[in-house]
Amino acid sequence: MNATRIAGIVLIVAGVAGFLLGSVNYNQDTTAAKLGPLQLTVKEKKSVDIPRWLSGGAIVLGAIMLIVGSRKP
Repeated sequence: MNATRIAGIVLIVAGVAGFLLGSVNYNQDTTAAKLGPLQLTVKEKKSVDIPRWLSGGAIVLGAIMLIVGSRKP
C-alpha cells in the first residue's frame, strides 16, 4: 500500500467521523483569581462545530486519492 492510498483512507475515515459527530467538545481550565497561595480555577466547556461541507470534501478527496493511488504507472 502506498502513501497516497493510506492518506485517502485516512481522509475518508475523518470525513465520516465529521458527519457522525457534528461537533467536538472539550474542557478548558482557566485561572479566575489568584490571591497569595489560594488559586481559583474555572473549567469551561467549549465546542467546535465541524462543517458538513468540510466532511463531504474530505470524503470526496479521499476517494479521489484512492482511485489515483490504485492506478499502476
